[in-house]
This record gives sequence, C-alpha cells and structure tokens, in this order.
Amino acid sequence: MLAIQKIRNDFPVLHQQIQGHQLVYFDNAATSQKPKVVINALVAYYQGYNANIHRGIHTLAEKATVAFEQTRETVKEFIKAGSTEEVIFTKGTTEGINLVAATFGRKFIKADDEIIISTLEHHSNIVPWQLLCEATGAKLRIIPINDAGELDLEAYEKLLTPRTKLVSVVHISNALGTINPVETIIKAAHKVGAAVLIDGAQSAPHLTVDVQAMDCDFYIFSAHKVYAPTGMGVLYGKKHWLEQMPPYLGGGEMIKEVSFEKTTFNVLPYKFEAGTPNIADTIALKYALDYVQEIGKPAIAAHENQLARIVSDALRSIKGLRLVGTAAEKASIVSFVVDGVHHLDIGMLLDAKGIAVRTGHHCTQPLMKRLGVEGTVRASFAVYNTEEEVLYFVEQLEKIITKLR
Repeated sequence: MLAIQKIRNDFPVLHQQIQGHQLVYFDNAATSQKPKVVINALVAYYQGYNANIHRGIHTLAEKATVAFEQTRETVKEFIKAGSTEEVIFTKGTTEGINLVAATFGRKFIKADDEIIISTLEHHSNIVPWQLLCEATGAKLRIIPINDAGELDLEAYEKLLTPRTKLVSVVHISNALGTINPVETIIKAAHKVGAAVLIDGAQSAPHLTVDVQAMDCDFYIFSAHKVYAPTGMGVLYGKKHWLEQMPPYLGGGEMIKEVSFEKTTFNVLPYKFEAGTPNIADTIALKYALDYVQEIGKPAIAAHENQLARIVSDALRSIKGLRLVGTAAEKASIVSFVVDGVHHLDIGMLLDAKGIAVRTGHHCTQPLMKRLGVEGTVRASFAVYNTEEEVLYFVEQLEKIITKLR
C-alpha cells in the first residue's frame, strides 16, 4: 500500500482551495504536479551554481555540468537505454518527434516511401509526418481502430510493405488511455525493414519502460508529465540511427570544429543539442525520476488503475453517460460524453467544485472524428490522487448532470 498522505504532502500545489473547495487535480495526462524535491532542485541550481555547462572550467560550470550529465545517466537507467550516447535532451515530446521527422526523414525518406501512424495519435505525431510527406512525396498510411479504441492489428499487418520506412505510434493514447501492443507493432515493422518510433509521453509516467527489450528505434517522452518541469524532454534513439542522421539545429555545442569552408559535428549525444540547453529543468528531471523510482512504477500503476476502475464502474451506472475508449488494456485515463450536454459545460461546472479535468478534443481531432464526438471530458490520475477524491468527483458529476437535464 502506498503512503498516499505522505506522498500528497510532497506536492505543495495540492494544498489549496479552488472556488471555495479543496483542489482535486485530475488533469495529469496534460501535466503532472511537482514534488518538493523537484522544486528544491530548481531553486538550488539558480541560488547555488547557476552557470553554463560543458565549456567552462570554473567551479560553478563544472558543478552544473556534472549535475546536468547525471540526469542523462538517470534517464538511461529509467528507460533501460544501452548508453548515454543514445539519450538526447529536447524541449519535449513534440520537439523530439519533429527532430526525428526532420533528420531521419531527410536522410531516409524519399518519394513513394510510406510512413505508418495510427488513428489514436496526438497531433504532434501526425503533423510532422504530414509535413515530411509534403516535402518528400512520401505517403502517410493510417492504422484503423475499433469502436473500443483498439488498433486493428490485422489491418496494420496489411499496411506493412517493403515501401514502409517508418512506423510511429503512441504507447498510451492521451485521449482514451488505450495501451498499444508496441512490442507486436515493432516486431512486425522490423520484418519489413522499417524503423519504429514510440511516443512515450503517457507511458513514461505509468509503465515500466525498457527500450532495449521493446526494441524500438526511437522512444520519446516529456519531463512535465512525469513530475518534472515543463519545457524539457528526452529522445532515445538507437546509436546506429543517430550516427547516420544529420543534425537538427546548427550552432554551439553540436560542433567539433567550424571554419568558413566546413563544419564537423560533435559526437553523440551533443550533435543534437545545439545551444545553451534548459539546464535547471534538466537537472530537476533527475530528482523527479528518482522520486518515481523510489515509490516504484508497479505500485504507482496499481494505485492509479484502481482509481480509474472505481470511476469507470461508477460512471457506467449514470444514465446518458457514455465512456469513450473501452480497450481491454488501458492506463489510468477515463474519457466520457453525456447525451445532450456539452463537455465544456461539464468541465466548467466541475471546476466550480474544485475539480480539474480536461475537456475538448485533446489534440486528437482525427480520433474524435472516428469516434463520432466533438470532444470528451477526460479525468486522468496520478500517484497523489485518492479514493476520496474520485468518489467526490463521481458525486459532483452526478449532481451536475441531473441539474443540466
């Protein structure tokens, strides 16, 4: 059993009133709250050793560099990468996907090649590939889903051909919570020689991730969804791909030597980290990942999934309410619509009771269209949420729906 109250005491933002009610934060799929160890790490850097990294020989620069690179080692262990050379720091999942589209795409994608994504994708895993296809003449293929929000793997197998150069799919749907069978997807893609990118924005906080066992070619996640600051993320890539890919940005740090005639590029991972990085937030990521590991991913997932089950079971009994996304394998995300009631109205009325949920299309407009809805109400859970909170949420939701009818 998790010591939930002790965990909640680690998160200062939770202890406040919203419109006269105790805050209930169920918008964790959008961003998680930050524990004191992460906040303190930010303060410690700016108060104690604020300096640029890698190039300085003075004491503060060396201390900052060590702390920065310790995060890279921690990330390597967190996702079970083979080497720190395969861990690239980015601004987040969106930038990581765009980096691969711009560099892997420029090197390996040509006219009439094919890229496969799924109906479940976030816009950040759709638009970069559309732009690449427009630039190269490649074609974008889409894996369909069933009404429960699960990928049609039989259709996926038929999409794979020798022309398939890349498959890019989400590990956990941010809108529905569907957990995709990524090992099966990767194995099938590799049979036709395609590389595979896994969008791990939602899986990094909830699932135990082993990129080597998974055998993905790229895995990307954002720090802010795993209790760390915003504006920072990670791209894992197999070394043999990263070595062949051209740089994404040009400037300082990513170079070995510059002349007006020719520039030679730095070794991995620095080839893809041009300019002064997000030092403080990168350092703080280590503390967030250590915090998660100390509690334990299996314990966190079990707690979150139990909360999601309680909510899902309760919502099924509410007349006129329909759960959206009922996959057999799901993470702790519950999406729903209510007949005759706009999702935005429900979100605003829940906020008046201190409950924070997400409403809208969740940056998955093609998915919403496939499911025949404009948007949903989404409740998503984290380690610091409680059974008392979910029961309060269900109670207030029932009152709101009754009143609106």
